[in-house]
Parts: sequence; structure tokens; C-alpha cells
Amino acid sequence: MIPIRDDNPTHSVPIITYLLIVVNILVFIFQTMLGSNNESFVYQFALIPANVTSLISVDSLFNIFTSMFMHAGLAHIGGNMLYLWIFGDNVEDRMGSGKYFLFYIVGGVVASLAHIISNPTSIIPTVGASGAIAAVLGAYLVLFPSQKVLTLIPLGFWLRMTMLPASIVLGAWFLLQLAQVIFSWGSPEVGGVAIWAHIGGFVSGVVLGLLFKKPEPEYPGYQW
Repeated sequence: MIPIRDDNPTHSVPIITYLLIVVNILVFIFQTMLGSNNESFVYQFALIPANVTSLISVDSLFNIFTSMFMHAGLAHIGGNMLYLWIFGDNVEDRMGSGKYFLFYIVGGVVASLAHIISNPTSIIPTVGASGAIAAVLGAYLVLFPSQKVLTLIPLGFWLRMTMLPASIVLGAWFLLQLAQVIFSWGSPEVGGVAIWAHIGGFVSGVVLGLLFKKPEPEYPGYQW
């Protein structure tokens, strides 16, 4: 299932969500412009679990943050930014921009820690906003479970567009992550994807979403 948009208008401008998307795109463009030097850039700023667990340098801890704004390819950043665009604005609207920014960073850090714990000796560079965005998905699930999401469902050679509750779309996404872990016998990476980062980010989003949310505003109705 591929979400296209949600039917959930916001009551404020999601400035942090927009800025996060812009920063991620700008960093990706910068990586693309590096050409053959991109590999050294990735090894310098990506998250490498073995470097963190061995405390090889302070930079290795800083890379937990820098890796959240780097991506491995067009499909990688495209998928991540689509999910952030669809679900981030409403989570920011419900939390407030300040809390939302803190929530996003903390969710990304928790996701990175989940990946490190799952494979502490890995020397494979890990990049992407997936963990932080997984936290956004977890928060959206608990804040707006019944909101409708326009979803593209591949059915063999046929494609079907339908509106589904967020609880089904995001619940299915999380179950897919768990299934990949189960069928890969707990491997921390499946097809080059840090699955435990997704799971850790999502779970942190569920918890933090409940803690960080502000009361739902009451808007005056129209008088006739």
C-alpha cells in the first residue's frame, strides 16, 4: 500500500515539516553534486554502529544527527519525503512546531539507537530520515487513527485507489516491518534497510505522540 494523501486539513502552517523536507532535498542535491566524492562524504557523516559502540571519536556520535538528513538515492529520498509530506503536517499541527521539532529529532535518535543495539559491530554506513519519519507515522497513528488516507493498492497488474483509515495504512506498514524481521531471522538489515530503526522510530513515535500532543483546539462553529 502506498499512501497518496490524507483527508486531514491543518489549522496552522507546518513550517518545520516544510523546512525538514527542504533541508533533506538540499543535502541530497549536494550529495549528487559531489559525484565520485560522495562515498567519502557518506563515510564521514553517516551513522556507522561500530564507530559509535567503540567510541572511536566524538564525531561518530554527531553522525547520529547528520545521517538523518542524508539519503542513498532518488527512490530513498522520494519515499521518505512523501511520507513526511503526507503525515508530518498534521502531527506538527497537533503538537506545535517547537515540540514537533524536538519530537522529530528524538524519534530519529531513538531509531538510530535501535539500529545500533541490533547490530553494534556493523561497519556499514546507515543514512536516511526513515527512523525519524517512522516516529511521525507512529504519532499519526495514535493521534489520528480514524482519518482517511487515499491509498494506492497494487493488485497484481492492476492498481486500485481507495480511502482507508490511517490505522489500517500505518498499522499495515508497521506489521510489514515486523514481518521482515521475522522472516529474516532477526537480521538488523533487510535488503539494505535498517528495519530495527523503523521499528524503534515507530514505537517511540507512539509513545512521544501521546506525551507531546497539545489539547485538540476547539474552533467556533458558524452561527446562522
